[in-house]
Amino acid sequence: MPDLRPTRVARIIARLNVGGPAKHVVWLTSALQPPEFDSLLVAGTVPDGEEDMSYFADELGVSPFYIREMSREISWQDGVAAWKLFRLFRRWRPDIVHTHTAKAGAVGRVAGFLYRWLTLETLIGRPRPCKFVHTYHGHVFHSYYGAGQTRLWLAIERLLARLVTDRLIVISKQQSVEIGESFRVGRPDQIRVVPLGLDLDVFADYGSRRAKFREELGVADDTIFVGIVGRLTAIKDHEMFLHAIVRLKEIDSACRREDAVRFVVIGDGSLRAMLEQQARTLGLEKDVIFAGSRNDPEYFYPALDVVALTSRNEGTPLTLIEAMANARAVISTTVGGVVDLLGEVVEEGAYKVHRRGLGVPAGNVDAFAAGLSRLIHEEALREELGARGLEFVHVNYSKDRLIEDIKGLYDELLDSFEMSRLQEQVRKGASRARPRST
Repeated sequence: MPDLRPTRVARIIARLNVGGPAKHVVWLTSALQPPEFDSLLVAGTVPDGEEDMSYFADELGVSPFYIREMSREISWQDGVAAWKLFRLFRRWRPDIVHTHTAKAGAVGRVAGFLYRWLTLETLIGRPRPCKFVHTYHGHVFHSYYGAGQTRLWLAIERLLARLVTDRLIVISKQQSVEIGESFRVGRPDQIRVVPLGLDLDVFADYGSRRAKFREELGVADDTIFVGIVGRLTAIKDHEMFLHAIVRLKEIDSACRREDAVRFVVIGDGSLRAMLEQQARTLGLEKDVIFAGSRNDPEYFYPALDVVALTSRNEGTPLTLIEAMANARAVISTTVGGVVDLLGEVVEEGAYKVHRRGLGVPAGNVDAFAAGLSRLIHEEALREELGARGLEFVHVNYSKDRLIEDIKGLYDELLDSFEMSRLQEQVRKGASRARPRST
């Protein structure tokens, strides 16, 4: 009798902290369930100073399997985490192991290598039949660590891609160039581009929700409201955002008027106290609101006129996709997959006007301030960019499209495995039937 059980997928992420990857893995785990799939979400712990997003899994009925020793930083506990994953694989017998983010990708695939080959059947050329997939939501090959640790991560990724990975998923065309060509991780036939997806229904009728968040923070309806959304960590470079506000007030006298423009930082993290102190030191305490972590993007995005991003490194930032899903104008540093979101350049300058937003080189405070000034004064440009972004997101970034893309990739992997198995059976049968020479 053929095995009619669902395809088992073990999905592994280092931690369910606030951000796009956590939503991504929860959506996929929730959607890929019986009768066709049986998905198990495995997660590590959220360290102090980061916000826990496990509530999102609870809301969608996903119950993760937690491994306490797996977290963000490299430590001796990674060996324990790999051993626990190996034991979990032996008990649960996954058909596909799909890892997400750098730490889970390393620990999960080391455990997967052991699971595939640490069996007596390996002696007769039959390792355990399991496929391995890794998704790069971003990468740690620059701007995260020092030179030595970065080289170590790159060496690990190249080795894992060669030894134990069937497919490497990137979330944008630009990231495919970075991963496959610039950093030479994996072969071209291993790499697939699968863009992010999100629940667009949440943001339907965004225009009716403009007032709530503004009223809560005491921001007038005619005040231009600029927001930055994300974890308060070094890679997001909120310091650049604060310095750009200072520079904006220096070059644009209209922005010095009280309540002409207000700024909000949405998110929390280990750098919050330092950034709040820096805002006071820069004289921005009346200009910048630190709103902390919010679980209501359907309300705070519509309240904003401009959404900013100042990251030094990104995959494809979910915050920009969510901003576009609310028809908000965006301005961002052009890192990673951001350039794919913004689209082709239509106007050159210190900052570039793309079809769907303004792009600025990472770290360029003057250009960022100049771009902000333009968006603040040109309502027609804000509306044009917002409309194009909204159309683009609805065509390319739905959650349903993401789920179908991943299902198609899994089917491709399993079909190739089944074909190889059948070819091996045919080969062995032909070998047995061939007469021996005398």
